[in-house]
Amino acid sequence: MRALVQRVARASVTVDDAVVGAIGRGYLVLLGVRTTDTAAEADWLADKVVGLRLFGGATGHFDLGLADVGGEVLVVSQFTLYGDTRKGRRPDFTRAARPEAAEGLYERFVARVRGHGVNVATGVFGAMMAVELVNDGPVTVMVEREPGRDRARTC
Repeated sequence: MRALVQRVARASVTVDDAVVGAIGRGYLVLLGVRTTDTAAEADWLADKVVGLRLFGGATGHFDLGLADVGGEVLVVSQFTLYGDTRKGRRPDFTRAARPEAAEGLYERFVARVRGHGVNVATGVFGAMMAVELVNDGPVTVMVEREPGRDRARTC
């Protein structure tokens, strides 16, 4: 699984001209599910995202996390995070999970984040969405969980 995490001052997602999810200060998480992902990847990734410290503290460094600042999370499904552009000009999405498999893991990720006591808003799985955000920093990190490999990286 992949989570593209953006620290935001605020973010919202609109479907059919109606706002379906909105947050204030926190993280916008674009979540991609791969064909081989399991519940273990969803749980690990949710715990990792909630535990990230991406807010500046008194030292100006990334000392504070969501709980420290009363942050919220907006989760948006994003199968295109698994688009492979190594060949040709059109992305290949064969590594992205089919919607019927991905939706359950997406919902598990959301539930796990909520289980940490974080206020979570979501988009509508599989819908065409308009996402608006005010990126704070900007700060953007990619967090991935692959079986046997854990990694977090900045973008």
